[in-house]
Amino acid sequence: MIVASFAEILSIGSVLPFLAVLTDPSRIFKLPVAQQFIKILGITAPDQLLTLLTITFALAAILSGSMRLLLLWANTRLSFATGADLSISIYRRTLFQPYAVHVLRNSSEVINGISSKSSSVINSTIAPFLTLLSSSILLILIMIALFTIDTVIALSAFGGFSLIYAIIIIFTRKRMYNNSKCIARESTQVIKSLQEGLGGIRNVLIDRSQSAYCQIYRNADLPMRRAQGNSLFINLAPRYGIEAFGMVIIAVLSYVIAHQQDGIAKAIPVLGAFALGSQRLLPVLQQAYGAWSYIQGGQVSLQDTLSLLDQPLPDDATLPAPKPIPFNKQITLNNLWFRYSSETPFVLNNLNLSISKGSRIGFIGITGSGKSTLLDIVMGLLQPTEGTLCIDGEPIIASNHGAWQAHIAHVPQAIFLADSTIEENIAFGIPQNKINRQRVIQAAEQAKIADIIETWPKKYKTFVGERGIRLSGGQCQRIGIARALYKQADVIILDEATSALDNETEQAVMQAIESLSNDITVLIIAHRLTTLSNCTQVVELAEGSIQRKGTYNEIVEQNLSSIPTY
Repeated sequence: MIVASFAEILSIGSVLPFLAVLTDPSRIFKLPVAQQFIKILGITAPDQLLTLLTITFALAAILSGSMRLLLLWANTRLSFATGADLSISIYRRTLFQPYAVHVLRNSSEVINGISSKSSSVINSTIAPFLTLLSSSILLILIMIALFTIDTVIALSAFGGFSLIYAIIIIFTRKRMYNNSKCIARESTQVIKSLQEGLGGIRNVLIDRSQSAYCQIYRNADLPMRRAQGNSLFINLAPRYGIEAFGMVIIAVLSYVIAHQQDGIAKAIPVLGAFALGSQRLLPVLQQAYGAWSYIQGGQVSLQDTLSLLDQPLPDDATLPAPKPIPFNKQITLNNLWFRYSSETPFVLNNLNLSISKGSRIGFIGITGSGKSTLLDIVMGLLQPTEGTLCIDGEPIIASNHGAWQAHIAHVPQAIFLADSTIEENIAFGIPQNKINRQRVIQAAEQAKIADIIETWPKKYKTFVGERGIRLSGGQCQRIGIARALYKQADVIILDEATSALDNETEQAVMQAIESLSNDITVLIIAHRLTTLSNCTQVVELAEGSIQRKGTYNEIVEQNLSSIPTY
């Protein structure tokens, strides 16, 4: 920035002697300072001096342009590199947030913050700040150069231009901030409407509700675009009035100087320098004002981005994956209470349960009884509001929950599949070059999906589509089960993971799970009570507490008519 500014001043400073030589070459020979350079260079005629100054002026202009181009490249590169750092850091911090934070948060806000708002910060804060900084340095040096030429001209030019921009800033500041709030708010709504419309595309097509979703999108997108347009107009509009004002100043100064002694001869170099200075000064002032307006227009997006950057990282975020803590005896839940926030009721109430290593435990209960919440606590995703989760007597807290999670593989009811191959989805989260293909095949065989995969042309290289849209629900769930088996964890948790399977396939999958090593602990939330027939214990939850527990046969024998159909 500093070098580019001095190069700019060199191009402005060279115009004065260049124009002076054009109008009266002999005047240069009379200057004491110029005579020393004339003798050193061996110049004897005014024409030689004109040639030299012409070359010097042209080189100064080329140098100035080259440095400005280099500065533009550096500013742009730094801005977008910084934007990448911001986006990556937000995404990383978001992924490390506890599960309870994700449950209470709208994903549209996070996606918008990571993608749109972090990009907005590049264009509305980082790049404008660098522009404002370089413009300020250049402005100071241009003013110094103009002061050396003529103090009155420098003051009139800078004072007049600055006053106009100051008035514009005063009158537009509030409007720019309001536009900033509108853009930040509606950009989140745009992402939300896209997610909802495309995420529920089956229902949209069946219900023919395209018009409704288009209107929702329009109600968010149109105000956002209008606010962006208003901000852009406020940014660009002053330039045209300022340019007209600058021409008026030049005309007035020309008139005043022309009526002085030696007016014409004196006016041409001074006005030439002023014209070039103004030609540099006006864009710099407009750049500075434009940078300010961009920063004002992006204030709220910047605040939202900074709030995402303020998300705390756990102490072990930079450490390698922890080694599993010892698990040889049992999982114990002691006096467990849980609720999602202080405003909501307790989901679990003073629950006590022991789960021996290698056992198969089934959980039943009506919707809202706390089954999934209980297993989320067992998995270390949620921290108990009161009470403890202990593994072999050791309480699981924030500092060691990662070491406990190393034991666990989870199969939810709604399986998430990435838009990649079968192989990559089974070995989920493993870099492609590190996937153990033999383990993939073995896991697929245990999940009773290998025979189907082998019939497809690309077999394990088959792409499943976004969220597994090219597969049936049963196939998606079996891939989810294969994913858990690939991990070779010693605690497998199935949260209604077989609900989309037919009875025959479900029975085959459950037999495969039952045939796993006796060192593997399996916790199952079942859609059908018969799914739990091979469990060592069945636990029924009701209103956050254990209503009954026993073997499958004991539960069946206890007045089945009083047990809801699961």
